[in-house]
Amino acid sequence: MFLSEVKSTYKEDISILVKLDNHPWNYLCECGEAKKLTVKDIQNCNAIFISHTHIDHFANFDAVIRNQIGIQRKVTICGPSGIAKKIQSRLQSYTWNLINEDAITYEIREYVSENKIIIYQTTPPSWDLKKVGEIDSNIIFKDAFFEVTGILLNHKIDTLAYKFKEYDTIKIDLDSSGFNGGKWIQDLKDAFKNKEKKKIITIDQAEYIAEDLFHLLHVKKGDSVGIIMDHAANDENHSKIKSHFYQCNKVFIESFYLERDKEFAITNFHSYSTMSAKIMNDSEVAHPIPVHFSRKYDQKEIQELTEEFFSVSSKQ
Repeated sequence: MFLSEVKSTYKEDISILVKLDNHPWNYLCECGEAKKLTVKDIQNCNAIFISHTHIDHFANFDAVIRNQIGIQRKVTICGPSGIAKKIQSRLQSYTWNLINEDAITYEIREYVSENKIIIYQTTPPSWDLKKVGEIDSNIIFKDAFFEVTGILLNHKIDTLAYKFKEYDTIKIDLDSSGFNGGKWIQDLKDAFKNKEKKKIITIDQAEYIAEDLFHLLHVKKGDSVGIIMDHAANDENHSKIKSHFYQCNKVFIESFYLERDKEFAITNFHSYSTMSAKIMNDSEVAHPIPVHFSRKYDQKEIQELTEEFFSVSSKQ
């Protein structure tokens, strides 16, 4: 299960922290100003996901750098085409003569087009970019427990929307089995996963056919979280969103403007309250959350915007 929290207040730029339950690392989505983002949050961050480099999504990157230098491990940064050079420019704008090469490694993954990701690495003090590989997939990040996929949306530039998907897990009802725990549990799970119905499972020196024990297992569906930032409220973007985020459990979606200001949304390639809610309905998202509001709005107007969103959305 993912734990996710907006770390920015209503007058700040957007920043969202995602963490998998019982998992040691944090995953930072967007580097906007965020007073609730702590030093510990940043230092425990294993990967950063940036939709695009407009200042309200990238301004706080310097604070991230400052608090990660010296952690002596690799941190992955994901973003759209051109992100590697922009990261390098930010890093090279400072003087690092007192910092050793092993202080940190940044691995930068550029989502240059659908199903093509270029991977770079850079280290202090010179921060030279070294291309280290490519991925022919839309999976921009993964570990043993989940993966993150991306789609490109139009905001008059490409912006990258992300979906975190926890892998399904196989659980066993050991209490009702009548057996003690042991290696046989993993053997049975492997047989179930690989559809090896006739595999022999040895429990306490007795042999059983795997399919005769499959009733002890059940599949726990993995959780999912989406991060959809700035995008034009148009048919092309909505078609991509519906396809990629269909039946996602939770989605944070940009809802920059009130319904009455939708002309500003159209002009500025943003979305607005009721349209963001509609595409969440169409995508059958279980828990949509409107975020990233125009800073021209006060708290009362943001409450109005949120109410507009949930007056259209069938979920809350």
